[in-house]
Amino acid sequence: MPVAPAEPPSDSAAVRRLNLSRALRHIAERGPCSRSEVSAATGLAHGSLTALTADLIDRGLVREAGLTPAGGRGRPRRQLELVPGRVLTLAVRITRERLQTTVADLAGEAVHRASLPHRAPQGDPRPLARAVAGALREARAAVPAVPAVPGAHVWGAVMAMPGPVDADGAHVFSTDFGWPGPVDLAGLVREELRRAGPGGGPVELPLVLVNDANLAALAEYRALAARRGTPPRSLAYLKADIGVGGGLVLDGRIHTGGHGVAGEPGHMPVAFDGPVCACGARGCLALYVGPEALTDAAGLAELRASAGPDAALTALGEALEAGERRALDALDAAGEVLGAAVLAITSLLDVDEVVLGGYLADWHPWLERGLAARLSGRRALAHRLVPVPVPGVLGADAALTGALTYGRDAVLDDPAAVPSSPSSPSSGSGSGSGAR
Repeated sequence: MPVAPAEPPSDSAAVRRLNLSRALRHIAERGPCSRSEVSAATGLAHGSLTALTADLIDRGLVREAGLTPAGGRGRPRRQLELVPGRVLTLAVRITRERLQTTVADLAGEAVHRASLPHRAPQGDPRPLARAVAGALREARAAVPAVPAVPGAHVWGAVMAMPGPVDADGAHVFSTDFGWPGPVDLAGLVREELRRAGPGGGPVELPLVLVNDANLAALAEYRALAARRGTPPRSLAYLKADIGVGGGLVLDGRIHTGGHGVAGEPGHMPVAFDGPVCACGARGCLALYVGPEALTDAAGLAELRASAGPDAALTALGEALEAGERRALDALDAAGEVLGAAVLAITSLLDVDEVVLGGYLADWHPWLERGLAARLSGRRALAHRLVPVPVPGVLGADAALTGALTYGRDAVLDDPAAVPSSPSSPSSGSGSGSGAR
């Protein structure tokens, strides 16, 4: 899991991997561009850059894209650009009822999408693992049929899962599925993939398990950076849908802390004399802005009990649009409590941005008054220290988008893990080895 920047490499192979990454990232983000431009931007010596780009071309990650004038008397420069379809990432978002899968290239273009119910029972993780493995098999099998990506290398799969994921990136704690303790979901899915499945034999597929709110935070961070042109140093993300969660992004990377729960606001106490929470504390944020608490405060407890929280949340949204007083009061109160959490987060972490997700983003107009009431005193004294929370823009796609971003980052971080392309031209006329 990408967290804080890695230690500087200490051996020649690690140095080469880092330099390949620097070159590929610049081409991916700034291309088409010449070798001279990459050298100037990265600080890599021109001779080294020539060898590195030849390696990237051999792996099929980069190709030459024609010539541009040198701007003087020099020879025209060969342009380099990313080959997005060379590597594909599989992503699956796991919710209480459905599995949503996407396969996308390095440009984020989806080549396969699917959504299906999993019907996994509460308490036993194996049926869910079996369903996830089946969805991944189906997505993996769809890749050869995509005409736009012949010979594509499948990097692996990112599983977006509600619940804290520990630092090893394998074990998840999920009360949503009634699991009493940490479950090695990644290991269970690998076991299922290694068994012969419908229509095929064993599948070896690298897997990464990441908390869905962390992935959504990463996606919203990148979206915010794209809109503003400059990435913030840090971002805290708070979302509510089936529960209350969040994530923390520092310098473009998910930060999970020592136990995988950094940036999780759901069990942040916001009232010392509040109700007792299942986590053992009192007055946790989830007890005030979670779906049960919020719909009950709006007078929808009976509907929630009879039809479920989703139906109650839909009714609450309709009541807000209609201007019903009890619904508006519930959101005012929730905004104030959310503001208290924002004050705690910004005081402790000094983040540059706070982004809201889930129905906190959808209902931001009705939360604003309560937020402003709670934040106004601190902002009057030091407004730069308390960013105004803004709604996210990716909606329900945030977690899947973040999963694909995570996979793309992994490829850009370690291009050497991508094998040579079967169609590599490097053994022919040397299309990249000596061009300037």
